[in-house]
Amino acid sequence: MIETIILLAICAAVVIWKKRPVEGIHTISTDELQTMLRDDDKIFIDVRSARDFNKMHVAPFINDPNGLGIEALPMDKEIVVMCRSGMRSLETCKKLKKLGVKKVTNVRGGISAYNERGLDDK
Repeated sequence: MIETIILLAICAAVVIWKKRPVEGIHTISTDELQTMLRDDDKIFIDVRSARDFNKMHVAPFINDPNGLGIEALPMDKEIVVMCRSGMRSLETCKKLKKLGVKKVTNVRGGISAYNERGLDDK
């Protein structure tokens, strides 16, 4: 019984740790995303698989599965990152910060939250 409680506490701590705000990473809602989609000064990347991206994506996002090509992105522009739920994109945002990108933005809830709002773009 005590082992189960300890295991649950550890799992809860890991989830809380993963969802905490990260310094230097801006988080936006899908409403906020709508207002910035036409901004040519930003780079939009979707880190879902190519298969999922091809099924549905938001223009002008480009596909970079798992953020494998982030090192080639310009460091002087704001980079907005999206995935299915916002967790994988947050990990990519952390990598971008470590690479020295100054402005990094994560879309909270990802494409799932975007779809819930009925903003299907493709």
